[in-house]
Amino acid sequence: MYLAIDLAIVIEKLVLIIVVVMASLLIAMYTTFAERKVAAIMQDRRGPNRAGPFGLLQPVADGLKLFFKEEIIPNFSSKFLFILGPGLAMLTACMTSAVIPWGDKVELFGRTISLQIADVNIGILYVFGVVSMGVYGIMIGSWASNNKYSLMGGLRAASQIISYELAMGISLIALLMVTGTLSLKEMVVQQQTHHWNIIYQPLGFLIFLICAFAECNRTPFDLPEAENELIGGYHTEYSSMKLGFYLFSEYINMFISSVVMATLFFGGYDVLPWVDESKWGLSGNVMAIIGIAALMVKVLIFIFIFMWVRWTIPRFRYDQLMRLGWRILIPLALFNMLATGAAILYFHK
Repeated sequence: MYLAIDLAIVIEKLVLIIVVVMASLLIAMYTTFAERKVAAIMQDRRGPNRAGPFGLLQPVADGLKLFFKEEIIPNFSSKFLFILGPGLAMLTACMTSAVIPWGDKVELFGRTISLQIADVNIGILYVFGVVSMGVYGIMIGSWASNNKYSLMGGLRAASQIISYELAMGISLIALLMVTGTLSLKEMVVQQQTHHWNIIYQPLGFLIFLICAFAECNRTPFDLPEAENELIGGYHTEYSSMKLGFYLFSEYINMFISSVVMATLFFGGYDVLPWVDESKWGLSGNVMAIIGIAALMVKVLIFIFIFMWVRWTIPRFRYDQLMRLGWRILIPLALFNMLATGAAILYFHK
């Protein structure tokens, strides 16, 4: 009896993992298409419109092109590490989704299924741990390429991610002081019964958003792959699907970062603030679908902001990047943490 229950849970989680990973890959594919369309609109041109109706098959064409491009591994590179780098970058990008609550619960085949792969009580620490491992994929690939431009890009990526993770972590400490939990699921439940965390932590959200741009190597923080200085940066020597893995991991990270921000600060799958959705009289499955749709709408807004900023703000110089991280964002995050602590002590005497 217990073996059957355990096997059913394993199958349930495996199916959920496959669905989440495939959905993340599909969204990453069409995020590239959306970015090209947004860029075209901002630059007053058409964008991709040849492959399929309205150009919707352009991501498929790009993927096939990467698969059929010549596979080149430099003679003087470390071949095992050269292949490991993009694989590790892609793996860490996909692993982050394991603790994200994509929705509430659904009833299927007489079972109650939670739309979260793993509800661990240190979910946000897991996200930070996996994200911090992503820099190893960039560093390993850049060093294994045996190319000075690639190595400089890897060094920039490491220093940038370490610098901005400090400000991001301190900004989250203030949020954890307000919520009193590290579980992403519990944070969403609290926001369903109270206010969204953006009300309590507007400065913390702003710091987290800026750091998310740096963590994803997005403009104006795309110094690791600055083509005007490093001819492509850490992936200069890469081609075919190994290059595709690096590019895909960036878009998956952008998608996951948007989901995390929506979960932490904007209620996750909660549809509307200050509204009790349980009074709508809808079934649990319908409410779960509405919750997933609400989360995706918030994610799409964040992804549009990522794209909007890319085609609006020019790239920082490296000294400006470091100054912003160490001399502005970290002091602001520390101030926010102390102000939050003082407010909690004052209002909870």
